[in-house]
Amino acid sequence: MPYSQFTTITKVKEAFQLSTVEGIRFLPRVEPIAPSVTLKDYLEETVPIAIATGSEKARSELIIMPILVEIRRILDRKISLFSGEDFTIDENLGLNGRCDFLISRSSEMLAIEAPAIIIVEAKQADLKTGIGQCVAEMVAAQKFNEAKNQPISTIYGSVSNGIQWQFLKLEGQTISIDLTIYALPPVEQILGFLVWMVREG
Repeated sequence: MPYSQFTTITKVKEAFQLSTVEGIRFLPRVEPIAPSVTLKDYLEETVPIAIATGSEKARSELIIMPILVEIRRILDRKISLFSGEDFTIDENLGLNGRCDFLISRSSEMLAIEAPAIIIVEAKQADLKTGIGQCVAEMVAAQKFNEAKNQPISTIYGSVSNGIQWQFLKLEGQTISIDLTIYALPPVEQILGFLVWMVREG
């Protein structure tokens, strides 16, 4: 069964013996980052289209992917970004399938290299429906990094429909869920959070 079997946070908690902390903001008060003119102009064109069509694919392609490409540009292309890549880690545990988006601290672009740091799960509308799957993918990233001898203390995740972003973090067996929904626009705060996750997480 793929990651999509984890339809609720309860399922993924039971499968991997996770505990949860809900509602506590773990993101620091980071400075917002102004987007490039390219991203600013692009989102002005694409956000209305993505909202109007309403499809998950449109939101992924027209909003989420350009933002993640901007993160890579801000970080001098020293990270790698994968979209729809197979990320099968352990089929017996249900950790198989494709991640919507994955960011690695490696600059290698041809294959996913450790350490994987951020997972972004795209949803059409209701963010809650993507939390279980996102957490399962974060667990997979944790195990992937350990298997590659590059364990890191924290894996970050986000569930987003493009105009709403919710953030999670995994440390050991504890998943923290920030219940705040961060809106886009403006994009500046989302850029600030994602850059901080890569640099400091």
